[in-house]
Amino acid sequence: MAMLVLLLVTLPLMFAQDPRTQPSPSPTARAFEGMITDTRCGAKHPATVAATATNCTLACVRGGEQFVLVDGDTTYLLEGDVMVLKRGAGQRVRIVGTLNGRKISVTSVVTT
Repeated sequence: MAMLVLLLVTLPLMFAQDPRTQPSPSPTARAFEGMITDTRCGAKHPATVAATATNCTLACVRGGEQFVLVDGDTTYLLEGDVMVLKRGAGQRVRIVGTLNGRKISVTSVVTT
């Protein structure tokens, strides 16, 4: 009987999860505004290219650069659906996504 009581008392403790191993709650999505450009050019596309900001951004991304959002002096690396990011390339946009450090996981892009 004592063994059964001990088992009933310790069994729930065996299956209790350590709070340190629990996943942290996911950050909430929020809105960001700025211009979608690339890691090479940032907010200033060279005038010597004789291309629009959109064409310059797309050419740089094809060349291996990554999409970024420039908002004043702040630059965020963008990750998400490349086709959605391409549609906003070189344009002022409103992005909804989750910020992790300096990277935004993009869920939507709307040109403004």
